[in-house]
Amino acid sequence: MEKVYEVHKTIAEINEKIKKGKAVVLNAQEMTKLVRSEGKVKAAKVVDVVTTGTFSPMCSSGMLFNIGQRPPTIKTSKVWLNGVPALGGLAAVDSYLGATEPSDDDPLNKVYPGAFKYGGAHVIEDLVKGKSVHLKAEGYGTDCYPRKHLECDITLKELRDAILLNPRNGYQNYNCAVNSTDRIKYTYMGPLKSRFGNANFATAGALSPLFNDPYFKTIGLGTRILLGGGIGYVLGPGTQHVPNPERNERGLPMTGAGTLMVKGDLKQMDAKFLRGVSIVGYGVSMAVALGIPIPILNEEMAWFTGVADEDIQMPVVDYGYDYPRANGNILKHVTFAELKSGTIELNGREIPTIPVTSHTRSLEVADLLKRWIEQGKFLLTEAQEKIPAW
Repeated sequence: MEKVYEVHKTIAEINEKIKKGKAVVLNAQEMTKLVRSEGKVKAAKVVDVVTTGTFSPMCSSGMLFNIGQRPPTIKTSKVWLNGVPALGGLAAVDSYLGATEPSDDDPLNKVYPGAFKYGGAHVIEDLVKGKSVHLKAEGYGTDCYPRKHLECDITLKELRDAILLNPRNGYQNYNCAVNSTDRIKYTYMGPLKSRFGNANFATAGALSPLFNDPYFKTIGLGTRILLGGGIGYVLGPGTQHVPNPERNERGLPMTGAGTLMVKGDLKQMDAKFLRGVSIVGYGVSMAVALGIPIPILNEEMAWFTGVADEDIQMPVVDYGYDYPRANGNILKHVTFAELKSGTIELNGREIPTIPVTSHTRSLEVADLLKRWIEQGKFLLTEAQEKIPAW
């Protein structure tokens, strides 16, 4: 039976209010306070859009690019940008540069194996900053593509096409990582000290996009988003998407669950919101700004966007022994509010917590998206295909 709501709005109606400068837009933190003080029905009547944001390492990211042709033409089979290998073999001059791909000749790795100072994410950041990068390409030569070697410096403006194409971003919940062994463990969550010396955690909590729409009621194929400081779009569920996770009483997943595949024009983006990251002993990643507007179509969406850090329960997983087994051995669940406090209790001890996600920058992302909407620069879109949530 279809739910009957006291409040009912459409995205088209909200867009008309945006165009006229009359839409009421709150960031996710502001919405939480309003829902807690005034209730979901009143909040739904007042608010039109809630903006979310996160800025965190998202390893499954990269750039799809086309270098254009110059006589004599080439069919690139091997490609490097600043010494970082890219994937050729897509078409004549199409390639994909993975954010985590390290440089072939990283000086830091020669001293500390597994430690990379420079990789694909740094190349992408350099391009967005307007820097030149060195392009090297090899081809095997054909009648229509006779060139076998190309080497030159190139900028983002000179690339024929440059698309940020990320297979998996915006994880809906994630592990809090600890290490029970007698030696330090170097992981994508950062270094984990021995004997539970620290607890590292990710996501932006109540600001995080997928905590504000846990059942993907408004987010789907074609949803317009903020990506890397520019405009992007959701392409659908990301890789490793878990459509039916265990949920708490508020509908929030108890473990890593939904993910998004996203894209955007790299030439529109801002290096402030797209940064190369070097993680000691693990390698390279990319910190990506992701902001998603949540239209408040009814009181149910107001309720979801009223999520607080205290509502979010995150699994504590021992990366010393239990990772990479599926979900590992969950030692306990802690709330995001506890993690933000600076310590959690584990086995009768106070463990210091360390965020991998920048809360300050995540709030900047949500507020930037809020300004765009208030200024009429950003309209909402209807999802053309649902993302599975059960």
